[in-house]
Amino acid sequence: MRTFLLLVVAALLGTGLAAAPPATPAPVWSRVAAGVEYRTVDVPSENGTARAHVLSADLGDARVSAGLLYPGVVAARSALSVLADRAGATGGINGDFFNVTETEHPGVEATGAPVGPAVADGRPLKAAVPKGQRFGPALPPGTNTRQVLGVGEDGRARIGELVLEGSVSTPFGELPLGGLNQYALPVGSVGLFTRDWGSASRVRATCGTDTRRAAPCSAETFEVTVRGGKVVAVAEEPGRGAIAAGTEVVVGREAGARELRKLTVGNLVTVRHKLAAAGADPVAYRFAVGGYPVLRGGEPLGGLDGVTAAVRTAAGTGGDGTRLLLLALDGGAGFRSGLTVAELAGLMRDLGASDAVNLDGGGSSTLVARPDGATKVSVLNHPSGGAQRPVPNGIGLFVRPEAA
Repeated sequence: MRTFLLLVVAALLGTGLAAAPPATPAPVWSRVAAGVEYRTVDVPSENGTARAHVLSADLGDARVSAGLLYPGVVAARSALSVLADRAGATGGINGDFFNVTETEHPGVEATGAPVGPAVADGRPLKAAVPKGQRFGPALPPGTNTRQVLGVGEDGRARIGELVLEGSVSTPFGELPLGGLNQYALPVGSVGLFTRDWGSASRVRATCGTDTRRAAPCSAETFEVTVRGGKVVAVAEEPGRGAIAAGTEVVVGREAGARELRKLTVGNLVTVRHKLAAAGADPVAYRFAVGGYPVLRGGEPLGGLDGVTAAVRTAAGTGGDGTRLLLLALDGGAGFRSGLTVAELAGLMRDLGASDAVNLDGGGSSTLVARPDGATKVSVLNHPSGGAQRPVPNGIGLFVRPEAA
């Protein structure tokens, strides 16, 4: 623990310098807890020196696991250190990009909800918004908002894609489900909101289009509240407020709204939904967080941005899924130039990742850890805004105490 704390102090002092120090050989890994190690790496680039803070977790150790850090609902935010301490995490980083502002729709509440799918403790919390509705830098070719980094029921970390499958069955027919607890629904669809959404307004879900986030909010909406398989309330506009356990709210826009408008109080309605893994890997996810791939099979993806440098966060897998790497760049004055996405992919490869995703960066980039014996986590990098930005989710590392 003493060695770890000395490294932490050195990192925190170093990132406060007015000018970036010259690159130095990478330090050795320092033990945080059983199966979890920490290090910093100084990375020279054309834009200056960036400092990376890295946690490495051995998921092959039965005591070590990873999970989603979040405030208990989808549409809410909190400081990463608070999320980690509440969950009892040993360490972690911030997660997905999120609905941070609504300047494009004056008067509409920014929900704080993340872009991509999210799974916690094997339970699907939300699905992905349409590609045109996402926040964050442009996606690399061949990627989409449905992609995640997570851990399957087999205990191995992986990068995959989670697709929403579901339907709303009514006396007038079956409607495909277009959304689950997400801040933007596809045009013409119906979306499901559950207790996991939180108390934020559901109006944002009917704003923008599949290709243009700034498009106006829909003029044709309808909302149906279902409890015990029956419609108990209807409304012309989406509402707000916490959704009670056992209650479901279905929101429609355009064609979806017209179908829902056929319903009246007392009608029978059945809603089914799940997040299914796409492709050849049908694994069930124990946890998942949205993020877009930048590294596959040890090779950076084509078309990555090699021009725009920024403070960034990333997560990667190695060792056939038994190694999980969490990285956040330092936002201190001496390192704030950051890295391009292409440079980030190369760094994750050099650290031993075979696959990696880019997560929310800038003022959101935060890495925390709690060494053996400490009661709370410490923020090990300098968030570029000078303080932790509240975030909707993150990736947490957990270490089960060794038996006495």
